[in-house]
Amino acid sequence: MGPFLPRLLVLVTCCVLFLANTATADPVSVRHIEGVTFGFLVLRNLDAHPLAYGDLKQVVKNGVVVDDLKFNFKDGSLYEEITKFTQRGEFRLISDQVVQKGPSFKQDMESWIDAATGKVTVQISEKGKEKRTTKRLNLPPDISNGLLLTLVKNVNPSAETTVSMVAASSKPRLVKLNIVPAQEKTIKVGTVTHRAQHYIIKTKIGGAAGVIAPVIGKQPPDIHIWVLKSEAPTFVEFEGPLSEDGPTWRIEMTAPDPDATGGK
Repeated sequence: MGPFLPRLLVLVTCCVLFLANTATADPVSVRHIEGVTFGFLVLRNLDAHPLAYGDLKQVVKNGVVVDDLKFNFKDGSLYEEITKFTQRGEFRLISDQVVQKGPSFKQDMESWIDAATGKVTVQISEKGKEKRTTKRLNLPPDISNGLLLTLVKNVNPSAETTVSMVAASSKPRLVKLNIVPAQEKTIKVGTVTHRAQHYIIKTKIGGAAGVIAPVIGKQPPDIHIWVLKSEAPTFVEFEGPLSEDGPTWRIEMTAPDPDATGGK
């Protein structure tokens, strides 16, 4: 029994490495063109307590879509992600920048991804010390950082879709995301009823790290996204972490408070 387990782990590791090297995925095709939009958002913990308020602003400049997702936390923390991409038949990432800082996060961090060059830079600030890491990765065309809320509006709701993502940390690496359709749910706006498509996004870590991660409790939790089923599919709800080793939060659409703006 003693030598069997190490041999089994070696075999499983080799299989995972083989699959990681041979698996390929294509960029998601454009089914719904992205345009100018602005949405108000609220971020809550799993007890439904609001932690932050923010917005998603999207503009199109010279054929490039720019998404700016921003949250201002009640404790003074900040999260912002600016993503640039094109949509010429398929979605292609150009760049992605993330800033997270404040007590709501385990550490202050800023990351930059240049999809064309594969350059990934991560700067971490912890206990007054800064560590900056730059690494070049062979990024595939289906890289999805900052694009999940867009991609789920365009994937086939009856089939599983696989895309790639850079896990930005002190040791940047590529992982796979499996977008799996799940059961629909009913949502109501006043007396109007709608159907929302549920997607579960599962992170697949390649290589030996992927074998070990579930064993040592480092497997990232699943992400859940709900999208309104319509000719104009719209984001409804997000549930998952915003950062590595971060807590699971919920993001929902909200509306401005008329009393706060002097309205009646």
